[in-house]
Amino acid sequence: MGIVAGLDSSPDFTRIVVCDADSGAVLKQGYAPHPLESGEGGGRPADVDPQAWLLSLGEAAGGGLLEGVQAIGVSAQQNALVPLDSQGNTVRPAMPGGDKRTQAAAADLIDRLGGREAWAQAVGCVPQAMHPVTKLRWLARNEPEAAQRVALVLQAHDWLVWQLLGRPSRRTTDRGGASGTGYWSAASGSYRPDLVELALGHQAMLPEVLGPGDAAGTTPEGLIISAGTGETMAAAFGLGVRQGDVVVSLGASGSVMAVHHEALADPSGMITSLADATGMHLPVVHTLNAVRALRGTADMLGLSGIEELSDLAMKSTPGSHGLVLLPYLEGEKTPNLPHTAGTLSGLRRESMKPEHLARAAFEGMLCGLGDAMDVLRARGVEVRRIFLLGAAAELPAVQAAAPMLFGTQVVVPQPADYAALGAARQAAWALNGQLPQWQGAAAQVLEPGEELPVGQAVRQQFTAVREQTHPGAFDSVGA
Repeated sequence: MGIVAGLDSSPDFTRIVVCDADSGAVLKQGYAPHPLESGEGGGRPADVDPQAWLLSLGEAAGGGLLEGVQAIGVSAQQNALVPLDSQGNTVRPAMPGGDKRTQAAAADLIDRLGGREAWAQAVGCVPQAMHPVTKLRWLARNEPEAAQRVALVLQAHDWLVWQLLGRPSRRTTDRGGASGTGYWSAASGSYRPDLVELALGHQAMLPEVLGPGDAAGTTPEGLIISAGTGETMAAAFGLGVRQGDVVVSLGASGSVMAVHHEALADPSGMITSLADATGMHLPVVHTLNAVRALRGTADMLGLSGIEELSDLAMKSTPGSHGLVLLPYLEGEKTPNLPHTAGTLSGLRRESMKPEHLARAAFEGMLCGLGDAMDVLRARGVEVRRIFLLGAAAELPAVQAAAPMLFGTQVVVPQPADYAALGAARQAAWALNGQLPQWQGAAAQVLEPGEELPVGQAVRQQFTAVREQTHPGAFDSVGA
């Protein structure tokens, strides 16, 4: 019984959903953009004052949105580092997730511990520019005076939970958020403070890691605040994914994430071993090229966008008349080919038509994500059904090709605020003391059907070109 709220503080805005704690039915919603100044070139700023997140939260909750709410869950952008001094004040502005300044610091950390395999064994992930441990290293190298003042390290959802509770002496996080830091191991369920010291140059306090259904605390008014979690974990919880489910996200880059019963240590570094919001694990494999390959092909063909590209691709047939696009336009992470370029193979007079290139772009993107999925399969991850997320998931060319290429049922959820819903579900857990059995996401279900053998042939065609062009690129998978 009761009413709960979930808030999602993304890089650009705050969304709030107010839900019935028993059914998950959405009763009210709120939204507000973050009051942020644009960064260089008009993009997101490299540094953010965390107060902007609070201002946005207050605006989104305006008009009495939270009246009657008994518990709140907090989801927030992952990997946003909030360094605090011994008084709990920010040493410098927060460093959001995507921060290219720290790429050299990531390479430095990898070398300092003894290589990629050492990191994968230690914490389940290899440092990248986005990870908080990498940002700590960047601080130590580039802002040493600020680094010396860092006494406590939080992430965005940790900081917001702490603020909602009135800045108590106890600071908390959850398994999901902690697993993306680079200094907490999902396999052992414990921090590696030595890695904080390796990065920052000295020890710092870290938040207590709460269990999935735990509450971080209660406000003086009696409002329960749940543990909170990162956006990825909250979205998975909001979708209702379970073991055997895989989530494929189609952004400019792509990701393949599965629910699994154990953490996976991957010496190749292709798998990032995250924890979820329920006590399970979320191994993730990233690709650098997903929708960006579609946009690049649309530009090449002089089309207005990927919607027009999809319409054109539907005039072709599976296999694109022999055209194969290896969509490694920005280099690639899976397989690890950081300095390569894309490849277009199979050019013949009969295949050199715009519709076949359009189809090859969609098949190349999906086959690349299929390769990422196979990295997980090779480690024993079960794949029964696939949730396909992102605006591109609605395109007819994606929906026509995905089931046959992935070889299993594909679920395309209706657009919703799944991270906020996941945060609300976590709040209901903290309120009632048991995992709420909310109905899963409303979705369109696509089956491979009779086209499964055709899809397998297209995958084999893609694999043959990839092996010929980049032999042995996946030799370390499953090792």
